[in-house]
Amino acid sequence: MVSPEQHRFVFLLDNNFLGGYFWSMETPAPNQIKMVLFDFDGTLTKPGALDFDEIKAAIGCPHEIPVLEYMRGITDPVRRQEVSDILDTFETRGAEISEPNTGAEAIIPYLKEQGILVGILTRNTLKTVIRALENFEATGISDFDLVITRDDQLKPKPHPEGILWAAEEMGIKPEDILMVGDFAFDMEAGKKAGAITVFLDNHGKQRAEVERAFSISTLEELKEIIEMGYPLPAGKLPNHYLRRFLSEFAFEDPSVLIGPAVGEDTAAVDIQGEEVLVLKSDPVTFVTDSIGLYAVLVSANDIATSGAIPRWMLTTLLFPVGTSALTIHGVMENLYSICRKHGMTLCGGHTEITEAVQKPVVSGMMAGTVKKSRLIEKSNMAPGDVVLMTKRVAVEGTAIIAREFGEKLRELGLSPDEIALCRDFLPRISILKEARIAACCDGVSAMHDVTEGGLATAVSELSMAGGCSIKIRMEDIPVYPITRKICSLFDISPLGLIGSGSLLICCRKEHVDDLLKNIRDADIEVTSIGDVLEKGTGVDATRNGEPTTWPTFPADEITRLP
Repeated sequence: MVSPEQHRFVFLLDNNFLGGYFWSMETPAPNQIKMVLFDFDGTLTKPGALDFDEIKAAIGCPHEIPVLEYMRGITDPVRRQEVSDILDTFETRGAEISEPNTGAEAIIPYLKEQGILVGILTRNTLKTVIRALENFEATGISDFDLVITRDDQLKPKPHPEGILWAAEEMGIKPEDILMVGDFAFDMEAGKKAGAITVFLDNHGKQRAEVERAFSISTLEELKEIIEMGYPLPAGKLPNHYLRRFLSEFAFEDPSVLIGPAVGEDTAAVDIQGEEVLVLKSDPVTFVTDSIGLYAVLVSANDIATSGAIPRWMLTTLLFPVGTSALTIHGVMENLYSICRKHGMTLCGGHTEITEAVQKPVVSGMMAGTVKKSRLIEKSNMAPGDVVLMTKRVAVEGTAIIAREFGEKLRELGLSPDEIALCRDFLPRISILKEARIAACCDGVSAMHDVTEGGLATAVSELSMAGGCSIKIRMEDIPVYPITRKICSLFDISPLGLIGSGSLLICCRKEHVDDLLKNIRDADIEVTSIGDVLEKGTGVDATRNGEPTTWPTFPADEITRLP
């Protein structure tokens, strides 16, 4: 944390802001957005005051390396000070000629009127920020509740530390912060911190290189985004929001004849030339963080285990009364971006705010296609097949625990870096890549993804679906050390913990070596953990050659957490 001796400005205009609301018919519900953090140069000021190509040439910084990162890499203190002085000269000169960006001085009092905290997060020095603000007519340093500069010795953007520190300092959650900036680093820092990101393209003069939630051309357009933070009443998502959200998404799949649009009640896809249509539906009800990612991948993973390629998705989105349009946009954007990343099309669905739910529910229906000759059915399992497992147990459970029980883990002694490591397990819950590799390999007889109930339940289900008993070597089951540590802290078993991200594959013995090589060549961990036995059902377990009991769990181990 930043010490009192380091330079920072914290102005709390209303110390009761976060807790001073008294609910009544006359008092409006608070906005979901509690704070707006602005980048400075090119965001609150007009772009162009600093010429970074000129700066890099003056200090000898390679074009592809950012200036501050180049400075940190200089080990000679004399040389580093020389470079710092040159940069300071350029920044001071830039601050002296800088001008307020269009709408900058109007948006700050507007945010204050809405009861929203306003801050600056910049890679510049505090001195240059104050100097640049002297060129503003009605805005000064005291108009900001928090100003974070590189003088504060926090890791600069694109690292999320500044945003996370701002959230802690102001007593709010990172997801309640709007990060506004004109550069890729602003968007990347916001995304890593879990904040809502808004890219200011300054009338199309610059483009961000990373994903962002919103894009605006002028700061005045922030007002519409702020208004999305207010609670919505029961009913369908208002059409003007739906129209705006859909306009941000590109739908390029030529097989989609009727896609999502205001007034369209159905979706239509052309399946001419396809042999087998594989369908799957699944609701996601228990995850609040990245619910869209779960909704897509839970259904897509199941489609992929049949050898099919997931292609089209429909979603029914149900939100509690009082949910903001901003929250709904976040889920829709998450669904769209995950589908797009994995080559699927979000075809349509329905969105409603209703008293029937107390937390968001995403019910997805996924469709995929496969040639009939390549359809993988578990009934093809046969004695002698080798059982493989990708990644390690409880990938999903590790991510969920870190995201939902982070504070408890800290109390139990887990470090912030360890918790961050576990949170980053989330992207690993897709098994699409390894399933596609397996589907293209001869000899694969069955696939089954590990989900609720963990590996223990998944192997038992595979046995029942395939009509064969299975032998598992307990000592060969791979477990991440951090997963084992978390499970030990909560006194739960990793074998019974929800495990999306791991794929069970049954393969004829003569083709196993090729399959292992192909999966490992794709940088995916895969382990042989057992064999298919005779016809029947059940799981025989051994440990170092000695018989042992295969565990069973009446409910997923995650349900035992406090």
